[in-house]
Formats: sequence, C-alpha cells, structure tokens
Amino acid sequence: MDAVASVPPGRWAVGVSGGADSVALLSLLRGRPDLSLHVVHLDHETRGQASTADALFVAELSAAWGLTCTVARWRDVQAEVAPVVRNPSARFRAGRRVLFRRVAAAHDLQGVVLAHHADDQEETVLLRLIERSGPMGLGGMAQRSVVGGIVVLRPLLRVRRDALREYLRSQNQSWREDESNASDEYLRNRLRRLLASRPELNASLLEVADASRSLADWVRTAAPWDTPPILDVRLLCDVPPLLARETARRWLAGRRVPRHELTTQVLDRLITMADDAASPPRQHFPGGVLVRRRSGRLFVDSPGEESTGAQ
Repeated sequence: MDAVASVPPGRWAVGVSGGADSVALLSLLRGRPDLSLHVVHLDHETRGQASTADALFVAELSAAWGLTCTVARWRDVQAEVAPVVRNPSARFRAGRRVLFRRVAAAHDLQGVVLAHHADDQEETVLLRLIERSGPMGLGGMAQRSVVGGIVVLRPLLRVRRDALREYLRSQNQSWREDESNASDEYLRNRLRRLLASRPELNASLLEVADASRSLADWVRTAAPWDTPPILDVRLLCDVPPLLARETARRWLAGRRVPRHELTTQVLDRLITMADDAASPPRQHFPGGVLVRRRSGRLFVDSPGEESTGAQ
C-alpha cells in the first residue's frame, strides 16, 4: 500500500496482462478514490486461444470492477513498430508503448502505471550484467521515466513477487498464468530460476541497481546538454570516460544517429576518433551519418553542416 500511495492523483492507464503482478497492481490502485483508471491490454497473438482467454479475462475483470478498458491485438499496433526492432521481446514492448500512447492521448491520461516488481528488477540487472552493459545500463528500471513520449510509473519495484500473490490469495482474486514464463527457451526465465535458487543475490543486485542509477543521474547532470553541431574534441578527451560517452551519445543523437544504435562500441569509436590523431578522420556512423575530424573539431558531413565544418 505504501508503494501504491506513491502514484500521483489523477487519470492513469494501467497495463494489465492478466497475470498475478498486474492484477494485484490494479486491485491495489482501484482502492484509491483519487485515481481514475483505464485498463490497457495488448493481445500479442502468440499463444492462440490462451492469448484470447487472457484478453477476455482482463476485459471481464475491468467490467466487474467498473473500470474502462481498451483491449487491442498485435495486428492493430505492429505497423507503428519500427522495423529495425528485431528482438521479439523488444518489438512487443514497443507495441505496448504504441498502444499506451494511443490510449493516453485518446482519454487524456497522465501516463501509464506498470506492475514491474523487485524480482523483475533483479532479473533485469543480472541480464544486463550478462550482456556486458556498462554502469549507465545497470540501473535497471526507474520508478518514473518517460519512454517513447509517455510517462511510465513503476511503483512496485521494492515489492516482492510472492507478496503480490499472497495479497491476491487474501482477496480470493484469481489471475491468469502465462505458460511461456516456465519455458527454458527464454533467458529471462532461466535467470528467474537461478535467482530463486540463490536468494542471497537478490539484495546485492538491487544495490547494484541503486548505485548505478545514482551514478547515471550524476553523469547526465554533469555532461553538457548543449552539444553544438561542431564539437571541440576536448569535450570528449579531457573528461572521465563516462562523461565522454554521455557527451558522445547526446552529440550523435543530435546528428540523427538512431538512439537504439548508440551502443558503447559506437560511442567509443567517436571518442577514439576525437582522441587519436592517427584514427581515420572520416568515419561512417549508424543511420548513414558521416563524421569528419578537422583542426580539433568533429562535424557531420551533411547538407547545411559541411560548409560550416570546413571553415
């Protein structure tokens, strides 16, 4: 209840899959008289009749609780998901964001509340460690963020999965189980079982998330927000590596390099280009962006900027 109390009063969408976590979140939120809730469910159309049954369960639960509800199918949103997003999980997340934005705009909502909890956070941090994410990526999920233009709240990040199920049992409230969550096909499921067998890791992973998020907040504050079209290489060479990467990220994003392609390797390549005079002075970056180095400055070789950089 303390976690749910952190949600500001107002009109909010609630992402509900039908699973225990999101059903518990919805049940807790609907006890707040200062909240107006709109349930949102996306049928990913990947599990046949089970997916259809999940959608029906969410619609019927919303109706029973007197809540408005929007249920959509994957085919309704997939055209708006960028084709460059190839990972299935990432595509589905992008599709849900498309739906959340639609619903929030159509019903004048402040954003969306999601049911990610402490166990999800631990799995996310461990997954990013395996993927060799740097400190900027190990902060896990934030309690409040703006993703794809919509405010996302995750009030349950300090609440355990078992506590949510215990709450539902105390309310005699049913939920849907997604059988794919038990499949070894997915790395996250395997990590979930690993953490269940090694509970001593849980607190440490949350500590890593907290420390990394604090470091990331400092980096974002300390790095220059205003990165000019022509970048002095000293802004990348004369600062600690974390600040250099954040500056490189903002500069390349401002030059229209796709944000999802701003990997550590890409950022480090720009930093090397700035720091090493022996590196090629003309390099291509994702999105077809051509960067040149001349007289201690970096600039993008494109219409409107090439002539400026040549001065």
